[in-house]
Amino acid sequence: MALLASHSRHRMSTRSVGARLGWLGLELALPVVLIATWWVASSGSTSLYFPPLSAIMSSFVDVWLFSHFASDFLPSVEHLGEGFLLATVLGVLVGLILGLAPVIADAVAPVLEFLRALPGVALVPAVLLLLGIGAKMQVVVIVSATVWPILLNTVDGVRGIDPVVNDVARAYRIRFSDRLLRMVIRSASPQIVAGMRTALSIGIIMIVFSELVGSTNGIGFQLLQAQRSFAISEMWASMILFGLLGYLLTSPSADSNVSSWDGTAACAKHWTRGNT
Repeated sequence: MALLASHSRHRMSTRSVGARLGWLGLELALPVVLIATWWVASSGSTSLYFPPLSAIMSSFVDVWLFSHFASDFLPSVEHLGEGFLLATVLGVLVGLILGLAPVIADAVAPVLEFLRALPGVALVPAVLLLLGIGAKMQVVVIVSATVWPILLNTVDGVRGIDPVVNDVARAYRIRFSDRLLRMVIRSASPQIVAGMRTALSIGIIMIVFSELVGSTNGIGFQLLQAQRSFAISEMWASMILFGLLGYLLTSPSADSNVSSWDGTAACAKHWTRGNT
């Protein structure tokens, strides 16, 4: 029986790997076709504004893999990471409080709705005035725009926990800290991750905008400098880099396992097993 079970698990694992490879191939098929079409169609281009893709890729390698990698690419990624991390911590903490305490949520709802309605880009002039040009300004701008999807999804995830699971936890007199860590956060984690993925997309937009208007380095700054100096190939290369960065950070397969996980069922099973 053990041999049959092991063989069955091996077959399921093989099928899973095959299915993932198939989806990956399907996901990459259209981009490969579009890139090949662009390469061929632009090969004889003499336009200043639409250079051949070969020239753009040559600039991409020269600029973003060598000359500006440490001075511009790494600072942009660092600022994005810092802002996203702070937004995640703040969004999850406040979201847990509001999700577990509906009275507090109702009391602060008007203020939160007002702040959420403010576009992140509208805060840039004020933040620029208060903090000046630099990394702090960029991080604050990213946090102010990316915290909301995480916060709202956390509140939604906490409130979506099955009431029966809460009743069982109270019946077993499970400590609040254990309920919070092992039931609430685990059950809400799929929605939290979905909010984090949305926040990353917004964060990339905000890092571009903040570097365009208030920075002396970064990918957005180099994009603007290339446009102003008519280095069109470098401008296109910077845009391609932003697209690649966004795709790698928000790939549809990045959170598929977490998003498909039924946190409430897993927690209920965990507590049932642990108390029987």
